Amino acid sequence: MRVGGQEFSDEILRRIGQTVADEPQLSRRGLSQRVCQWLDWRSANGQLKQMSARVALLKLQRQGIIVLPECRSAPPRRAEPAETPPVTEPLECSLAQLQPVEVVLVGRGGSRSSQVWNHLMECYHPLGAGPLCGAQLRYLIRSRQQQWLGGLAFSAAAWQLAARDEWIGWSPAARQQNLQRVVANSRFLIVPAVRVPHLASHVLSWVLRQLAADWQQRYGYEPWLVETFVERPRYAGTSYRASNWLAVGTTQGRGRQDRQGRCGLSRKDIYLYPLKPQARRRLCEASIPPPATEVAADPSDWATQEFGGVRLGDRRLQRRAVTLARDFGARPQAQIPQACQTRAKTKAAYRFFDHPATDMNSLLASHYQATTERLGQQRLVLAVQDTTSLNYSAHPATEGLGPIGSKLKDGPVGLLVHDTLAFTVEGTPLGLLDLQCWARDGDSFGKKHQRRQRAIEDKESHKWLQSFQRVAQVQKRCPRTQLVSVADREADIYELFLLARPQAGDPQLLIRAEHDRLLAEGQGHLLGTLRRQPLAGSYALRVPRRGQRPARQAQMQVRFAPVTLQPPSGKTGLGPLSLWAVLAEEVEAPSEVEPVRWLLLTTCRVESFPQALEKLRWYCIRWCIEVYHRTLKSGCRIEERQLGTADRIEACLAIDLVVAWRVFYLAKLGRETPDLPCTVFFEEAEWKALTMFVQRTPAPPAQPPNLQQAMGMVASLGGHLGRKSDGPPGTKSLWLGLQRLDDIQAVWLFMANQFAPQLLGPANSRAPT
Repeated sequence: MRVGGQEFSDEILRRIGQTVADEPQLSRRGLSQRVCQWLDWRSANGQLKQMSARVALLKLQRQGIIVLPECRSAPPRRAEPAETPPVTEPLECSLAQLQPVEVVLVGRGGSRSSQVWNHLMECYHPLGAGPLCGAQLRYLIRSRQQQWLGGLAFSAAAWQLAARDEWIGWSPAARQQNLQRVVANSRFLIVPAVRVPHLASHVLSWVLRQLAADWQQRYGYEPWLVETFVERPRYAGTSYRASNWLAVGTTQGRGRQDRQGRCGLSRKDIYLYPLKPQARRRLCEASIPPPATEVAADPSDWATQEFGGVRLGDRRLQRRAVTLARDFGARPQAQIPQACQTRAKTKAAYRFFDHPATDMNSLLASHYQATTERLGQQRLVLAVQDTTSLNYSAHPATEGLGPIGSKLKDGPVGLLVHDTLAFTVEGTPLGLLDLQCWARDGDSFGKKHQRRQRAIEDKESHKWLQSFQRVAQVQKRCPRTQLVSVADREADIYELFLLARPQAGDPQLLIRAEHDRLLAEGQGHLLGTLRRQPLAGSYALRVPRRGQRPARQAQMQVRFAPVTLQPPSGKTGLGPLSLWAVLAEEVEAPSEVEPVRWLLLTTCRVESFPQALEKLRWYCIRWCIEVYHRTLKSGCRIEERQLGTADRIEACLAIDLVVAWRVFYLAKLGRETPDLPCTVFFEEAEWKALTMFVQRTPAPPAQPPNLQQAMGMVASLGGHLGRKSDGPPGTKSLWLGLQRLDDIQAVWLFMANQFAPQLLGPANSRAPT
């Protein structure tokens, strides 16, 4: 099991119990030191993480898994008086007269400077000297007369802090990995007798300049963000505001030990100070976790393959995730009670979605890993990203929703989803690589005119950059696979092209241009420059039927050229950017339709007509993600979920997203590999029940049908007629057919067990391979 970010195997737990039994005099400190050695649990500077081990061991004891030695009370530490006393007489002067002011780094516990710091805090600070939590640095403030003016302390940040977490915008996985990069200014004292204007802000600025280097030297890594709390009305926070700290919100009045949520403490203002450029972006980056092995379920089950490795801290939650995925997959269109079938399973499902550990990203982490393994077997993979909205206006009482329209503040409400789906070049979906889900703030609605004054990290369009960064992480894990991030015109963002500048081992980028950008001096604008290029070739593009317009063949003329983009006005500091551009325009289009025109920008080299045609075919795959979104909404009916809060909807959405991918995958698999035996996807009971029901035969065939035949039979259950003009089955008929097949299989299994057990056999794999 995983506790405190570390994996405790059954062998380690047995070893802990045996050590406690054999050595009754062993202290908890000594035991934590041994556990760190057994697990090689060390910090970035190589030191044993004994305090983290102490916390993890205490959690294990509270769960009844281990028994720790009796806690031995240590004598209280006394704060020794300082040899050089602090300022006690009123000191009133200007900051210039007081200079030089020195900030002294305090040594570890037991040193003379540590005793001085403890004495100052015990005498003058309302919180006293401590204890401080986790990794920590302390500083003393000294005047040129060698008098102590005060002190500061920086220690571990709060595990969860709503206003801070919302400002950063990180996922639970990113918070767990990067929380150590946030430190808390937990003490700040200027001795009351010292009344020097601007001294506090001066000291803060001085300390923040050297904090990262001092932390790096002691702990082996640099912090990126500092947080602090200012209690009102006792303090005004003037020195923090003068030092350019950001006020981001207010606490709820809960402390670290408030496990019952009583909120018995005073509320405090929250201030943040970024120590590094783009600290928010760095904190939001999370590496893909390695596969977990907690759930030992049947590996032939698709639900186990996609959700068996989730890390939720409790095996019961992990088993429930697999069960819910299996139930939702069997009945994609059913509401939760109908999908779960029993009252007990329905109640367990609602509890599961309400559990604080079952957030969207934690549930999808195992599926991300499975997707990475699948795309690692491909030479080229297209990572298509797009945004869709989920409308919950029919359930206005749901908490945590926001406006999803662009014109009316009081219009429809719901959630926005930005997903990245991996495809083969043939269009087969391999799974999700990234998902971002959020609700807009209604108070900030209508501030679009301020977009040019805001940094890209503060805009909603930063979602495109976050998705590309996630694809870059996957690219590092799959060096033999070339990933290409593909997006539509909304992603025509100059910062995204800068982020995707081609380097060895990085993914490529392919975007449909929205803006006719200005090129380097003398080249004019993008569209005019492409139209002046010689014709590279022509090809026929099939334009599907839309509304009352019939399908048609469009004759497309292709041109391409390398281009150098100039940065947008107001962003000249970003510098020029070299890319390749491909233009495809329809000629001789019917008079009643608008001619098709695609203008693509890419980091891939385009030096011939076949290469340009290849990029256009890649872009065609982008429409597949819209089919996926339609499957999610119409097939899984996610917009009809009634769960009360946005957090529960997101947890449910994580499972529905994977179910929708599986239905979409099934449809593509039947078209591209029709001759495979259906046992690559269907269990034996499924294909036998399917063939007997559809063909009206008393016994199943000796050999299973191929995948195309099985897909046709499933689609017929969903209403697909199978006429020549109908084409291959789509996702809608398949999800309806799968729902009926689940009931047919249940009846067939019951009858076979009662009257024909010879028809039963071992299950076949339904793994998506």
